[in-house]
Amino acid sequence: MNNILIISGHPDLRSSIGNATILQEVAAALPEAEIRRLDWLYPDSKINIQAEQDSLLKADVIVWQFPFSWYSLPGIMKLWLDEVFIHGFAHGSMAKLGGKKLILSFTTGAPQALYTSEGFFGHRVEDYLIPLETTARLCNFELLKPVYTCGISYVDRDADKIAQQKTIAREHASRLIGVLNAVTDGYPLS
Repeated sequence: MNNILIISGHPDLRSSIGNATILQEVAAALPEAEIRRLDWLYPDSKINIQAEQDSLLKADVIVWQFPFSWYSLPGIMKLWLDEVFIHGFAHGSMAKLGGKKLILSFTTGAPQALYTSEGFFGHRVEDYLIPLETTARLCNFELLKPVYTCGISYVDRDADKIAQQKTIAREHASRLIGVLNAVTDGYPLS
């Protein structure tokens, strides 16, 4: 079995519906996976670089789980990336992370229909992933197809909306678990 590491970049999981549900489902299905909830570990934003690097070194498969924040990573996750993925560790001639698999798993608040060339944003979701794809390439990761779900918004959260968000978050988690099971069982998914 490959070692799975999930980095949760949600800035406040206590207020989350989608990302919290995804993490709960994955933890139940894959109890051997290590889940590092950055908001819980570092409420003061003081990243323990050595602990994070040690976890990354043990991992074979790394998942970045996060809500899209201004079409990229949330602040805590960007800080984590800036401080942990330093030259000589994550990239460069002495890099230590090459060959690991990386899965981007994320949610967006806006519905999928807005992420088209004709939609409100004028771009597909995948267009916003170019910086993260470049990061994966720099670190010599094997970047797998992203797992994402659109339409998990923070606005108008009545009981019906929360139930709907939990349902689509469980579906997201099921897809992610399927990918993780396939990868750890040796099936190629790139």
